[in-house]
Amino acid sequence: MQRLRKGDKVRVISGSEKGKEGTILKVFPKENKAQVEGINVHKKHQKQNYKHQESKIIEVTLKMDMSNLALIDNKSKGKVSKIKFGFDKNNKKVRIAKLSNSEIGSK
Repeated sequence: MQRLRKGDKVRVISGSEKGKEGTILKVFPKENKAQVEGINVHKKHQKQNYKHQESKIIEVTLKMDMSNLALIDNKSKGKVSKIKFGFDKNNKKVRIAKLSNSEIGSK
């Protein structure tokens, strides 16, 4: 079970984008990478072909290693928190923020 999921609000903790915040758009568990909205955006030159009528420069969000991301805990005033696993009242496995000891909502 992945600790970070699509829709989680995260902060970058290392690298050139350190300190920036965004929402996870897509997770790649086999590669241990994720795409984060507005982070690690690069420009790509698009050539003209049968799909695209004209050439242009587009912005592409690249994958980022999950070890460089930390979950933002809403209940602890926007601080980053580690994640642990536990069980709820129905014996269902859930993610728990260590800082506030509260369950993280799943989508």
